[in-house]
Amino acid sequence: MTFRTTFLAAVIGMAAAISAHAQTMKAADVHPPGYPTVVAVENMGKKLEAATNGRIKFQMFPNSVLGGEKEMIEQTQVGAIQVLRTSLGPIGPVVPEVNVFNMPFVFRDIPHMRAVIDGPIGQELLDKITASPAKLVGLAWMDGGSRSLYTKKPVRKPEDLKGQKIRMMGNPVFVDTMNAMGGNGIAMGFGEVFSALQTGVLDGAENNPPSFYTTNHFKAGAKYYTQTNHLIIPEILVMSKVTWDKLPAADQALVKKTAREAQMEQRVLWDKAVADYTVKLKAEGVEFINIDNKPFFDATAPVRAKYGAQYADLMKRIEAVK
Repeated sequence: MTFRTTFLAAVIGMAAAISAHAQTMKAADVHPPGYPTVVAVENMGKKLEAATNGRIKFQMFPNSVLGGEKEMIEQTQVGAIQVLRTSLGPIGPVVPEVNVFNMPFVFRDIPHMRAVIDGPIGQELLDKITASPAKLVGLAWMDGGSRSLYTKKPVRKPEDLKGQKIRMMGNPVFVDTMNAMGGNGIAMGFGEVFSALQTGVLDGAENNPPSFYTTNHFKAGAKYYTQTNHLIIPEILVMSKVTWDKLPAADQALVKKTAREAQMEQRVLWDKAVADYTVKLKAEGVEFINIDNKPFFDATAPVRAKYGAQYADLMKRIEAVK
């Protein structure tokens, strides 16, 4: 073998070794390009790429192109997707403790929720996800906003909801929450809400301002936005355990660091989106109604008692967070 062929073989071998360690990770989300969670995860990927000299990079798949959340979780569990932003609903069956965040008024307000997820409780729940049989590694929390009521008639107290059919996410705790608040909770797919509002099948729904605006539900007659803030549910960023276990410790530490930075960056992007969409909704004639939440909080006590019994200690710890 000549020196030239030996040298070429060595170069090819080095290139193969480098490419074996290089990894383009698929990152997925149901939200569209430009959405706060998508942007924060894209920026996390850019930071990882810079810190590893291109060894780790993300390829973002937004807008449900790889499936719904359930399908994408299954793909993440087997390592076909490496990084996923998902809601907590599909995680609950595997790590029941995360269901505590689904309780109505478990958080006093957004700052309280952020103090909880940024602190020991938030880390404990991430660690429980990682230690569970879910084959997912809990990396960070994402802000899913605060859900309030939008209706065709103004609502200021529970009595105003009497007889009103309000769309809720398809989970018994959410339907029971609306029933306890005075309305008639209707479980319905998100894509059906606009026509149901138009035809009078629904009298209202509930969501955060960005979702309220981007779905055009205000154009279907829901012109009153009552700031009940009855559900404040964080979302989560996870990595496939298959992928995680192959990373050296230094890369794992880097992924955790950049994920925490993404958690904080997404929050800033989210707050700006809420402010921007609130201005847009008001320009479209939507009336924002500030209320005393206590009557709604008191009315939903039986829901917290029924669904929160197994998380009673955790709920007390959450309540104690300042």
